[in-house]
Amino acid sequence: MISFEKTENQILIKNTVKEFTEKNIRPYVMEWDETQTLPRDLFKKMGELGLMGIIVPENYGGAGLGYFEYVTAIVEVAKVCGAIGLSMAAHNSLCTNHILSFGNEDQKQKWVTKLASGQWLGAWGLTEANTGSDAMRMRCVAKQDGDYWVLNGTKNWITHGISGDVAVVLARTGELLDSRGITAFVVERGTPGFKGGKKENKLGMRASETAELVFEDCRIHKSNILGNVGDGFIQAMKILDGGRISIAALSLGIAKGAFEAATNYSKEREQFGQAICNFQGISFKLADMATKIEASENLIDYACYLKNNHLDVGKHSAMAKYYASETAVTCATEAIQIFGGYGYTKDFPVEKFYRDSKLCTIGEGTSEIQKLVIARSILK
Repeated sequence: MISFEKTENQILIKNTVKEFTEKNIRPYVMEWDETQTLPRDLFKKMGELGLMGIIVPENYGGAGLGYFEYVTAIVEVAKVCGAIGLSMAAHNSLCTNHILSFGNEDQKQKWVTKLASGQWLGAWGLTEANTGSDAMRMRCVAKQDGDYWVLNGTKNWITHGISGDVAVVLARTGELLDSRGITAFVVERGTPGFKGGKKENKLGMRASETAELVFEDCRIHKSNILGNVGDGFIQAMKILDGGRISIAALSLGIAKGAFEAATNYSKEREQFGQAICNFQGISFKLADMATKIEASENLIDYACYLKNNHLDVGKHSAMAKYYASETAVTCATEAIQIFGGYGYTKDFPVEKFYRDSKLCTIGEGTSEIQKLVIARSILK
């Protein structure tokens, strides 16, 4: 029988991360959001705590933990700031995990150790301006020149596109629409021909940098290829399965943060001589939020169980990501309604949960793409 009761380790991680966020994140949330500042020093501190390499084995400098612990940490961070949770998730599950999953021993020692410690910040480049969900039509190409590959093109919507120290980049090395025609390269910042481009001015997640990766005759040695030439697309799809658990956890944290703020406010705010939580209209909103949060948590727990046991997680990670992200939007919306006019101001936290939540239904596969994944799985 599968049990998802929280372990002592998960409880310890939850309390440790909560203490860390209260001291190092909460006091600066709105400052970072208003100025769109990516707090690099914070991620080094998170690295010292083990948060930048949670699922990385200890022999590569990571914490050597599983997905339950990873999700626990992301939820606690996202309850305070979705943007920091997003950066942590992208660093761990996309860039670091791609090298960890498909790199050789030399590549892991060279890059994973620096990423897991928080010394380096990672980026992951799949999306392009005209190829979001339709990744096989990518125009970023790499052509072989002896022992090197020459990379040209642009990647868009990349977390840490400017500030990342290293990026895993998917580029077309074969024919258009060929799933075996895409290859994964590791490119370090400072490589000639590689630079950050336009930084996006976003609605939410503003303390998590989103920018272009630009490649102009960027020469990459063949030793920087992850796996074999042509394996990149298949690798990316596997990485996204785990990445969807990350975004589900991020969504859950935002939903819980909004729910807790709304619940506390409803107990303090009085109208007509009593706390507004006593009114059915408010209490029913809280009941709906609590139910959706618990359902999301159960979906995520089952996806974590499958991932930890190396079982097929595609359908269930899509279900968890789809349901939890929509729950985050619902909970943030209802939280603002419960706060009323105050909820629409930046003096209270729920307007930021509202802005941050929407990205969760878009990033790492839209809700519509999740439905497509789920539908194909149940109909095949």
